Amino acid sequence: MAEATSEEKKGFWQVQTSAYTRHFSPKPEHNNRQKLIGVEYNEASGLLYGATTFSNSYDQQSVYGYIGKRFEHADYPVYLKVSGGLLYGYRGEHRDKIPLNNLGVAPVIIPGVGMHLGPVTAEVVLLGLSATMLNVGVRF
Repeated sequence: MAEATSEEKKGFWQVQTSAYTRHFSPKPEHNNRQKLIGVEYNEASGLLYGATTFSNSYDQQSVYGYIGKRFEHADYPVYLKVSGGLLYGYRGEHRDKIPLNNLGVAPVIIPGVGMHLGPVTAEVVLLGLSATMLNVGVRF
């Protein structure tokens, strides 16, 4: 196994936004423009921490704070990522649209797969059984 360069041993920040959303069972009231803005710190070990703000499927401003793990492929610029945290924003008549949202804040787990070409990233994340989203970003 080759020794990691000093650049690979460093953590990095990633800023991303949503580019495309697809609901598995689309409804006229669904919003497919999430306007997501996220910032995330990735440690060299693969641990990550982040927060995003976005417009949920019912056009309500929402936030997601999380921790997770990134699993980089040794030979290709692809990775798997899983994050878990708390989601706030499904309110009023849409409160029950996500599980365990009894107090207005719900625990969620979001898996994803991504690739990076230099500093540019693209990730596809799975939003429960409801939707998938393509996010694009920049590492620095």
